[in-house]
Amino acid sequence: MGPDLILNSKSVKNFYDCLVYKALLLYTHIQGEKMEKPNIAIIGLGRIGSAFLKEMLKKSAKGITLEFAAEQNETPGKEMAKKAGLKLVTLDEVVQLGEKIDVIFELTGLPEVRKELREKLITSKNNHTVIASESIVRTIWALISDETLPVIAGRKTGY
Repeated sequence: MGPDLILNSKSVKNFYDCLVYKALLLYTHIQGEKMEKPNIAIIGLGRIGSAFLKEMLKKSAKGITLEFAAEQNETPGKEMAKKAGLKLVTLDEVVQLGEKIDVIFELTGLPEVRKELREKLITSKNNHTVIASESIVRTIWALISDETLPVIAGRKTGY
């Protein structure tokens, strides 16, 4: 950080927004690819997925492209995704998109869905797309939002 940077809650938040974006760019650089804006899909638009979608839509002007969402049930998050112009797809359709998706935020809270998604990406030989679990979302959330992300008792996060 240079001497020109004035640290306050807003600049730190923006600084961390920048770090998250730079981390995605670095990942693709290491993979030998150039990515201007990461293409993102969100799977699961329940309480956590809906809250995360709402916050990510606010950040879309900062170099993030939310393109796809998957949710089996009718939820407020699914309606929000429709209104925002996201393409509503199934898990299989997300996998079929292959390297068109850089990051999948898997927010169903169901370990069997995470496992199925990982297995289908491996079977499709997709070594490009990164699956970000709820644990990663909570970390990103802490950096981009002043609000509290919902907590669902008994939910297992990670892999």
